[in-house]
Amino acid sequence: MNRKSFIRNTSALFAASFISESFASSAHNCPSTSTAPLKLKKGISYYMIKEDLSVADKFKLVKDLGFDGIEINSPGTLDIKELLKARDLSGVEILGTVNKDHWSKPLSSPEGSVQQFIVDSVAKSIEETKQLGGDTVLVVPGVVNAQVSYETAYQTAQKNIRKLIPYAEKHKVKIALENVWNNFILSPVEAKRFVDEINHPLVGWYFDVGNVLRYGWPEHWIETLGNCIFKVHIKEFSRKVMNEQGLGKGFGVPLTEGDIDWKVVIQSLQKINYKGEYLVLELGSADQAQLQDFSNRLDKIIGYNV
Repeated sequence: MNRKSFIRNTSALFAASFISESFASSAHNCPSTSTAPLKLKKGISYYMIKEDLSVADKFKLVKDLGFDGIEINSPGTLDIKELLKARDLSGVEILGTVNKDHWSKPLSSPEGSVQQFIVDSVAKSIEETKQLGGDTVLVVPGVVNAQVSYETAYQTAQKNIRKLIPYAEKHKVKIALENVWNNFILSPVEAKRFVDEINHPLVGWYFDVGNVLRYGWPEHWIETLGNCIFKVHIKEFSRKVMNEQGLGKGFGVPLTEGDIDWKVVIQSLQKINYKGEYLVLELGSADQAQLQDFSNRLDKIIGYNV
């Protein structure tokens, strides 16, 4: 073997070894594929309950409608003791929280004071999640706009998420980043890379099925994100309505009557052996009759889990 061939072959072997080790060291190694039924639970967002009821009665209503868990906005939106009492009386699990400040004061903000505010806010949400017995706090990772470039948002968001890891470790609560219409993290490959670069098992994704229909297919995201998916938000979307009436109108169709192939979504979750258990409704506020309809439609989706 001549010198050039030796160098070329040695370099190729080194590169292959480096790539292999990099993937092996990732905090989110994709599990082997499976087609077995999953353990799935029905969840609902607290803000969806339109009925004028006490906290305890809202939990009871959720239980009567067939839900296993409820998700609370945080921090400081409701009294912790009252929530715990409602949880214990109803048997409805508080599955996690949604940080209430991540849109108005995003982790990607170029202003240091805003960054500090949202880090403190999410840290408080993590603490409240632990107190409530949940295991995830939902956070929008960042926002890109005319004032904040994509590159700046990417780096700033990762920096501030890393600041939150000690809080997540202390309370054993997962930081679940949600894919939203924020002009940021627009593909599943990028979403996977974003958390792989942070490289921590408590940082992953809260996958919103309906949000990706604008520019993709949920099954593709599920395939790529694998066990980076901590929980799943359920909403419907219609491309036809979007094209005819405007972007946001696409969410206006009834659950199971839009463009999402729910059978394929459930099969995709089965293939990655989804461990988050919860499918959580994130729809508009509704009265008891509408909530019952939502529950029935979610049952139809879970019915594909065979």
